[in-house]
Amino acid sequence: MTKFRSKLLGALAAAVLSHSAFAEVNFAGKTIEWTIPFSETGGSAKWANFFAPLLSEAMPGNPTVVVKFMPGAGSTKGANWFQRQKHTDGTVMFGTSGSTQFPYLLDDPRVQYEYSDWVPVMASGTGGVAYLNAEAGAKFDGSANNLKGMKFIYGNQSATGLDLVPAMAWDMLGMDVSHVMGIKGRGDGRKMFESGEANIDYQTSAGYLKGSKKFVDDGTAVAMMTWGALDDDGNIVRDPTLPDLPTFKEVCEKTAGCDVNGKEFKVWKAFFISGFPVQKLAFLPAGTPKDIADTYAAAFQKIKNRPDFAQLAEKRLGKYPMFVGAGAQKAANVATDLDPDAKKWAIQYLKDRFNVSLK
Repeated sequence: MTKFRSKLLGALAAAVLSHSAFAEVNFAGKTIEWTIPFSETGGSAKWANFFAPLLSEAMPGNPTVVVKFMPGAGSTKGANWFQRQKHTDGTVMFGTSGSTQFPYLLDDPRVQYEYSDWVPVMASGTGGVAYLNAEAGAKFDGSANNLKGMKFIYGNQSATGLDLVPAMAWDMLGMDVSHVMGIKGRGDGRKMFESGEANIDYQTSAGYLKGSKKFVDDGTAVAMMTWGALDDDGNIVRDPTLPDLPTFKEVCEKTAGCDVNGKEFKVWKAFFISGFPVQKLAFLPAGTPKDIADTYAAAFQKIKNRPDFAQLAEKRLGKYPMFVGAGAQKAANVATDLDPDAKKWAIQYLKDRFNVSLK
């Protein structure tokens, strides 16, 4: 499964897109509302706010692109809302993250949306960074061995969302982490860390670079690890945006009791793959005509082809792939696919760890 997904990911960039739609569709005078199902302080907000002005420039007619936020229920509130939207004139777009994918993958009862109904036009990968407060960071030596006697507090959006990845990682490392459930976005988790209410946090790369790296720079936090990235053979390697930080796999290998060859790590990796290499996706509603979808995909391709895009994206989002059109569809397929054994194991883990029953 891993090698298959890795090969699929490697093939996404090969998608070829026609720009003929630009001659047929014009958005002059229109306003595109791009809804994000999280708060305005998290990584998804930074992702959408980065692309919004670029999309305005790239779309025919230069429409206004407004990013709106609809947090709640671990992003399922916004996703359920989007499921009810129907195409009218191409001015409604929606952005998802791993925290929207995971409830769908796990059959969360709050899910009333179906990914296959939506029309993906862009997808991009990201990474994740876990960091500690200065006290815990002083004990971190590349392993979690010296952290096992400490008490940690973490702000968690949802047990069935993307926070499942750090939760499982810290448990495998034998760390004592208490989860404060129900925050509305990772930006709120960062605020808890900054105020001292939490002493451990995780952010996607965009959230870390924009909002949390300053804590590391000023000495109030210590970066612990990234989740890593995938190479062409499906192996976890260092995150290209933060290559100086060890991956969770490296920390696990150095920590007593953490087994990178065990079942738990295999399940963790399955969720990592579904949640990060193609974590963020932009969709149009069900029923969107092909010419509208092609226009969006062509606009995102135009953004990708900008000579300054790589530099702009690296600074704001990190060094990760971007997929459009047919590539975005393949990315969506990867992000919404999960091995049945991993799903079964995770459902039991959620019940035992968080008292969350999905049956």
